[in-house]
Amino acid sequence: MANTTTYRGSCHCGAVRFEAKCPPITGAMSCNCSYCRKSGGLLSFIPASHFMLQNGEESLVNYQFNRKVIDHLFCRTCGIGSFGRGKGPDGTAMVALNVRCLDDVDLDGLEISHFDGKSL
Repeated sequence: MANTTTYRGSCHCGAVRFEAKCPPITGAMSCNCSYCRKSGGLLSFIPASHFMLQNGEESLVNYQFNRKVIDHLFCRTCGIGSFGRGKGPDGTAMVALNVRCLDDVDLDGLEISHFDGKSL
């Protein structure tokens, strides 16, 4: 993949650690659905094949709601949701990275788009 950046991230306590390879992240999505509004994540989506969980599978807890099509994963120790799993509109397996959990990302430099998940 040309112009690829490797990002590393984790939950707060470090029990869950991961790596993502994707084009440089310049923006993120803020969703107003009931879950995202309360958890405060900023999301960037990548194909699941570009994501590698390095450790912490046993520390992940899954939460699903509404249509139960997205795995909202969080650390059982610290409660932080650093990523989620789901499918894109074309059925491709995707990972939603919480960019707040990525190391060395300048959050103030991101272009934030807003998604009306509340209306779905």
